[in-house]
Amino acid sequence: MTPTCTWPAPITLTGDHVILAPLTMDHAEDLKRACAEISGLWYTSVPTPDGMEHEITRRLSLPDMQPFTVMTPDGTPVGMTTFMNIDAANRRVEIGSTWYAKSVQRSGLNTEAKLLLLTHAFEDLDCIAVEFRTHFMNHASRNAIARLGAKQDGILRNHMISPDGSLRDTVCFSIISGEWPAVKMNLKHRLHPSD
Repeated sequence: MTPTCTWPAPITLTGDHVILAPLTMDHAEDLKRACAEISGLWYTSVPTPDGMEHEITRRLSLPDMQPFTVMTPDGTPVGMTTFMNIDAANRRVEIGSTWYAKSVQRSGLNTEAKLLLLTHAFEDLDCIAVEFRTHFMNHASRNAIARLGAKQDGILRNHMISPDGSLRDTVCFSIISGEWPAVKMNLKHRLHPSD
C-alpha cells in the first residue's frame, strides 16, 4: 500500500544518527520487535506487536498523514514518526504519532530526527508553522518538545476520548518560520556541542 497523502511527497531523510524512510509494510516485523520493548505508557499510544500491520495500514491510508519509519544508521527500524494534520493550503504540518524502541531513547536519534523533519518542513516545504501535540500528563514529551525550542500555544481541554474511555487534555506547541533559524542552531548544537 502506498500513502494517500501527496503533500508533502514521500521522501527519505538521512542523518548521522537516524534514517527516516517512508513507512512500508516491509518494516512490520522489525517494528513489532521495537514496540515490544515499550510498555506501561497509558498516556500515549504505541502499537502492539499484534496490531502493527493494522497500524501501518491505518497510517498509510490517512490523507493528512505522511508516515516515516525511524531507522538506525544501519537501516534497522526502531520506531515511527509522521507529518500529520497536514494543511497544504496553509503550509502547516504537525510532527507527531512518534514512538521509539527503548534501546534508542535518550540518544542523538530523536534530536536528529526532529532536526531532519523540521529542516524539510521549513526549508523544502516552506511551512509557516510546525505543530507538536501531546497528552497533558506526558511530562517527558512536553519537556522534550519545549527543549526543541517550540512554544506552548495552549491546552485543548477534553480534546479526545482515549481508547480506555478517559478524556485527554492535549497540550499544543508550535515553531513558526521566524523562529526556525534559532531552533535549528540549538538542535545542531545539541547534536554537536563542540562545534
